[in-house]
Amino acid sequence: MKKIQLQQIQAELKAPKGQTNKFGGYSYRSAEDILEAVKPLLTKHGATLTISDEVEEIGGRVYVKAIASLWDSETGEAIAGTQAYAREALNKKGMDDAQITGSASSYARKYALNGLFAIDDTKDPDATNKHGKDATPASTEDIF
Repeated sequence: MKKIQLQQIQAELKAPKGQTNKFGGYSYRSAEDILEAVKPLLTKHGATLTISDEVEEIGGRVYVKAIASLWDSETGEAIAGTQAYAREALNKKGMDDAQITGSASSYARKYALNGLFAIDDTKDPDATNKHGKDATPASTEDIF
């Protein structure tokens, strides 16, 4: 039954592109847009979503690893999980260190959620536009 819950959520999830890039003139979805769309489906299908971050240094650069995990609400058993990385920018004009890390976290979380819920961003300009950030996903992989 566990994998069926994920399949049903993936099939029913409609995550609209609720953000607009005024400079580029296109719409994109954020991690918050995905979370808003998926929460009712989690309740409907008896699943719980957790998202956590870890900071890792790889090759002298700092990456935020976001981990998105889906659990069966009734049994507590793991259903599926993914992780994605985003690199912190060395500096970002107008941002302090905490904001730079937060930006990388948001970016990594979005791509971990995309992987978990099979959201395809290949036609989305956000898939190739860094919005002036040097925070690109290094990888997305299943963890369960």
